[in-house]
Amino acid sequence: MSAVISFPIKENDIISYNPATGEEIGRVSAASAAEVETAVEKSREAFQLWRKTSFAERKRIIMRAREVILDEMDEIARLISDESGKPVAEAISMEIAPVLDLMQYFAKNAAKMLKPEKINIGLYALLGRTSKIVYQPLGVIGIIPAWNYPFSIPLGEIVMALMAGNTVVLKPSELTPLVGLKIGEIFEKVNLPKDVVQIITGDGKTGAALVESGVNKIMFTGSVATGKRIAESAAKTLTPFVLELGGKDPMVVFADANLELAAQAAIWGAFCNSGQSCSSVERLYVEESVAEKFTNLIVEKTKQLQQDSGSKETTDIGAMSSEKQMKIVEDHVAEFEKAGAKILTGGKRNVNFKGTFFEPTVISNATNEMRPMQEETFGPTLPIATFKTEKEAVELANDTEFGLTASIWTGEVKRRTRLAEKIEAGTVCVNEVLYTHGIGQTPWGGFKNSGYGRTHGKFGLMELVQPQHIHVSHITLVPNAWWLPYSPIALETFRGFARHFASGSLFQTLKLAPQLLRRIKELRNK
Repeated sequence: MSAVISFPIKENDIISYNPATGEEIGRVSAASAAEVETAVEKSREAFQLWRKTSFAERKRIIMRAREVILDEMDEIARLISDESGKPVAEAISMEIAPVLDLMQYFAKNAAKMLKPEKINIGLYALLGRTSKIVYQPLGVIGIIPAWNYPFSIPLGEIVMALMAGNTVVLKPSELTPLVGLKIGEIFEKVNLPKDVVQIITGDGKTGAALVESGVNKIMFTGSVATGKRIAESAAKTLTPFVLELGGKDPMVVFADANLELAAQAAIWGAFCNSGQSCSSVERLYVEESVAEKFTNLIVEKTKQLQQDSGSKETTDIGAMSSEKQMKIVEDHVAEFEKAGAKILTGGKRNVNFKGTFFEPTVISNATNEMRPMQEETFGPTLPIATFKTEKEAVELANDTEFGLTASIWTGEVKRRTRLAEKIEAGTVCVNEVLYTHGIGQTPWGGFKNSGYGRTHGKFGLMELVQPQHIHVSHITLVPNAWWLPYSPIALETFRGFARHFASGSLFQTLKLAPQLLRRIKELRNK
């Protein structure tokens, strides 16, 4: 039994390279549209059985998978590092540890979160009615994750989908297919029923085929441009979707903040995973009165970072994922300089290494009018701009087409909530930055072009089910007053419903009782 689909080797095989060395790690086949369709059909068949499993059985499987990950943690971390370029330390701290927490949380709490809910239907209850909501699984969930977190993003979504009673077809990024296959192997080892989780490897064409296959929902993480294409394609089959499309996240630092702490946070928020996080700090706004002091702190700390292969335990900054992404960063840094910004440290490819290494780069004198302050960079750059007032800080932070996360740094308690609620972002952190994707209990998603829908938390779980309303009449001996045929008595009764019952007042509704009884008597005599 296998959760991994093996296809014959073809000429268009996808080769996985280690971005730190340029060496081939392995290769996978690209699934055709027909093979994708077959996988989805198998997933539909598996769904009919999986949906009938108990929450307790699903929990046992997820918790066993969790033990497999713990047993193989170092091996998995090394694979993540080799295929994505990130340090092994970050593979553990930002991918493995967070998803392990997510797994135990949803394994233990999904049943409670999805239990049937009674609905207060007000005065209709006096007529002998009750209503409740039950949550039904959607069916086949198609997951197309990004390459920047190739383990935690898809595995977290798989776990939530399985706990909700769905089956999954995962198409990992063509840059990190081996990590995707590893996820399939994990579920093999815990004897997940056949075809409940399937891994299909391929490029954009394979992903497009999955979107067009008629799955019951698409979960996509990636660029705005690709997200729009997915939305357009999904609309043809009315396939619902969740889109997480990136960000241009601001960090706002006030003069009364702990500047030493904020500087450390800014460096981690901008440079971890070589800046390739949707919630990376891509715009730093600091109050003008402390801008010079704060900038000097950041430059000093940035120069102390160690850049090297992700396999080394002392590496702070690893390789970027691809040459394509490297060129975007180079373009943005050049544009900053052209527009009058100043490169304080870094600013170029690290020629000491063969792979795609870009030096952690601090930039001053940035303004929102500069193109790189509007476009997502997704690299190890930290542009710094200044502000004078709270109002200006909020306006600068909101001056973007994105709205994924943001952070505010201040020691003033009242300012924290006041400003947080004015920031246009799905998550606003106060005196904290970046890491909330790692909190599986909280919703993840953004405003504006940062996406549509949510993953994680109860809101994310609700994306993977459909609420079904069940309404019961417990009175089976008399007809409803609003049934056919109509009559003058019916019309007067309906006027009473409008005047009295629809008021929501029990006192007013009691005035309707005599007319209601006349109407019911009329219907019983028909």
